[in-house]
Amino acid sequence: MSSRLQAILWVRPRLRILNQLLLPHRREYVEVNDSRAGHHAIASMQTRGAPAIAIVAALSLAAELCGLEFSSAATAQAHIRQQLAYLSTSRPTAVNLFDAVRRLNKVVDAAAADGADVCAAYVQAAEAMLAADIADNRAIGTH
Repeated sequence: MSSRLQAILWVRPRLRILNQLLLPHRREYVEVNDSRAGHHAIASMQTRGAPAIAIVAALSLAAELCGLEFSSAATAQAHIRQQLAYLSTSRPTAVNLFDAVRRLNKVVDAAAADGADVCAAYVQAAEAMLAADIADNRAIGTH
């Protein structure tokens, strides 16, 4: 592992987050394999910061979806909507989280070919959120 501290480590389908409850004394990563674990990580404050909360929620569901198959687009969409609603309860005041949920629901609604396509579109959108956040942070760091 590099000496650079990263709050979110994503290599599809594996999500690991820096347990911020242990900082600054220990650097320990927690596996987040599904939306239930994502909810716990957010609610327990293992992950903090508005953008990170939204990304952990999005990627926790992406990790879950990588291991699931759905018989139809409608079934996949229903599951994703249900899990996003659940993840929204992890931090009821997190504006970025609710914005991410709205954006991800739109992606899911637009991808209606079959269950695999819906999941793929979701995972790509969640990964794009992480990439955009990293780019934003690098841009801030150069100024």
